[in-house]
Amino acid sequence: MTALLITLGAAVGAPLRYLTDRAVQARFGTAFPWGTLTVNVAGSLLLGFLVGVPVPPAVGALLGTGLCGALTTYSTFSYETVRLARTGRRGRALVNALLSVAATVTAATLGYALARALR
Repeated sequence: MTALLITLGAAVGAPLRYLTDRAVQARFGTAFPWGTLTVNVAGSLLLGFLVGVPVPPAVGALLGTGLCGALTTYSTFSYETVRLARTGRRGRALVNALLSVAATVTAATLGYALARALR
């Protein structure tokens, strides 16, 4: 049952990641990976909130592991950072790395704090 819940959450999270990334790129361009940053921050905020509630294991599997796991993407963040550096945009690569880590950890912390405040 847990695997099915994770699969269902991922079936929503993966297309949501793709569509969000495309929408953000259409609005802001592709010079900086704003789409990946957006989904990673949103997923971190939600996951922090879920941990702070806390939720039952089934909800954690569906939303935490499935949805957030498929919505967020460390591999794309890594690839885009390396691509920026290898194409001569080392400053943007550094900003992407630092901003992504700082923003996602901050978002998770805020999500957790919000959940704890609402309890």
